[in-house]
Amino acid sequence: MGPEAPLPLPAEFSDVDQYVESLLKFATTSWMLQTLCGGVHILDFYTRSPDLYATLLPETWRTWFRGRDIMDILDLFMREHLDQFNNPSGRQTWRDGPAPPEELLQYIRDVRRHLLARDFPPPGAPAAPEKASIARHIAMGMKVKKVHEVDNFARYIDRLTADVEASGREEITHLVDFGSGQNYLGRALAAPPYSKHLVAVESRQHNIEGAKKMDIKAKLVEKPVTYVNKKKYRAEFEQDKRRKKNMLKGLNAHADEFIPASDATVNPGGESPTVNETSSVTGSAADSQAPATNGVKCDDDGCDVVAGVQSNGTNDTAKTITTNLQVYTEGGGSVQYVEHIIKDGDLNPVIDQVRDSTSIQTEASASTPTVIEESASLSNVPKPTKVNAMVMSLHSCGNLVHHGLRSLLLSPAVSAVAMVGCCYNLVTERLGPPTYKLPTLRPNHPRLEKTANAFDPHGFPMSEKLASYPLPHAPLHTYNGELKPDEQPKGVRLNITSRMMAVQAPFNWGRADSELFFSRHYYRALLQRIFLERGVVSAPVDGDGSVGGSASGHTSRVAWTPPNGRGPGLSSDGTSTPLTIGTLRKFAYSDFKSYVRAAITKLTSPNSFCEVDPDFIKGKMDGLTDEDIEDYEERFKEKKHELSVMWSLMAFSAGVVEAVIVTDRWLWLKEQSEVETAWVEPVFDYALSPRNLVVVGIKKPA
Repeated sequence: MGPEAPLPLPAEFSDVDQYVESLLKFATTSWMLQTLCGGVHILDFYTRSPDLYATLLPETWRTWFRGRDIMDILDLFMREHLDQFNNPSGRQTWRDGPAPPEELLQYIRDVRRHLLARDFPPPGAPAAPEKASIARHIAMGMKVKKVHEVDNFARYIDRLTADVEASGREEITHLVDFGSGQNYLGRALAAPPYSKHLVAVESRQHNIEGAKKMDIKAKLVEKPVTYVNKKKYRAEFEQDKRRKKNMLKGLNAHADEFIPASDATVNPGGESPTVNETSSVTGSAADSQAPATNGVKCDDDGCDVVAGVQSNGTNDTAKTITTNLQVYTEGGGSVQYVEHIIKDGDLNPVIDQVRDSTSIQTEASASTPTVIEESASLSNVPKPTKVNAMVMSLHSCGNLVHHGLRSLLLSPAVSAVAMVGCCYNLVTERLGPPTYKLPTLRPNHPRLEKTANAFDPHGFPMSEKLASYPLPHAPLHTYNGELKPDEQPKGVRLNITSRMMAVQAPFNWGRADSELFFSRHYYRALLQRIFLERGVVSAPVDGDGSVGGSASGHTSRVAWTPPNGRGPGLSSDGTSTPLTIGTLRKFAYSDFKSYVRAAITKLTSPNSFCEVDPDFIKGKMDGLTDEDIEDYEERFKEKKHELSVMWSLMAFSAGVVEAVIVTDRWLWLKEQSEVETAWVEPVFDYALSPRNLVVVGIKKPA
């Protein structure tokens, strides 16, 4: 069961242990890799003297990159056969120009040889059909990418469950979908030809309601009949209408029944609700009448997760709520929707819902289609004698993959997992800041320090192999006036900047889309230069207090100091709240002048979410003419190519970061005595879905 090699090894490796050792050694000893994956922040690109490009890249590399078309550079990084440069005499030219320097070629080779193989289907696997097999009504609402993912992953899960049963293990009775969303995957697996029994675990009630409606639109379940007392409904409607009218007139006839939101108490304790940041990507409501506010907020500097918040201002009392069970009219498959907050991978509350609330017998026949609504009596619903579940997910964000893998140990009813992850930037950090500081790895953004100090036991790395891996560059400490080497540091760490780069898909970049996002990065970096010269931000400050002189300092800081020392500004350690712009309207990216005007308008608007006083920014930016903006663009136009080269190097190199994250998850499964076998393999075409690696674990038979 599973592929011949437990990891999709690069061509240069045949032994998985040798690959893991080589990967970890390269990731922890290559100064260039560590610099490009975690040591470079885009906002600092034009605010240093000398700039990051000249500081970090060797002169031979910069000389060769100068004047080269960016698509040629991308081809060299990812597609060009490097054997052509191996002849003893040395190739002198390449694509109407000089050959790349040997140091650059060696770095490209080192990165390539540590990238996990992403070919789909993988060697030895059945060939994927040329056309998707999902029925049109099942694929409703899906885009081309989603159809490809759901079609191939549903086929993979069906084959995997069959392999589990064929190996002599107990049959998989239920598939538990972590973070089911609109239930596209579950709908495909519950419908013919698979007719599986799904448990759709989702933290957001509105997603569950949307999924149930889509089941009806797809004609997989019958539309429930709703009876309404029209006379009573009209009377209540008219009464409500009169009350609202009286409120608008300022009458107090119904003041006890309608309290303005500004005067109402939010909870018995009188505390206002707050939105908390959390290390997990999941959140839920405490009950159906207190919906959660949760989601991912992204900006120029990355993404933060906003977790579920109930009416009492906390998300610690969330319940596991079974919304209803739907048995499909064809095939006998079913979906049980469960509203549940996933905290640590413990699925026992969900399994209890499957057993005791709205479960169906796994041998349900297609000849007796049923729709069981929430209000229906469940006393006559047959209960399964045993639940043997497989936990799966399709692109679960951040730590949700870690929770899914841990469910294999925490929940006795779970015997297998198959998780496809994404959003590595949302993974939390377990080990804390490194005990040593390479210059380029010093925090250059407040968010780097914040995430590095999370110390989340559910974060990266999962495996003890990575958590205890010995690192080079032992720090020095002073003892009796002499410098002595300290204890050798341990533990592989990946900061948020490196993890953000790992979600890039450089192998899919074409000329048009590359030009678009290169321009966006260029505009933001150049606007930071304008902010610097007009006093909105101050120059980057290094850890030793020097200003703007190297690539090792903090990001450009907001120069504004709030009155009475309160609010955002410079903290005692020299960091500050970043000046975040976020997403702008599409027209703002048509040219640099439009971008600057749109960004300034957003930052200085009265309802701006920027934590810096809009009047301060407006005062500093007043008098900036179109001619001034055009002059900046003219002065730095040659620098755009340099930024494009650097970003391409960063994205290409970050494939190693993804390999480290995926390998860590596989190693964690291998370290567990309860797990019999585990592997990783591609399940999608990288061109359509770059996060295409599934992590599979099978528990030992009881």
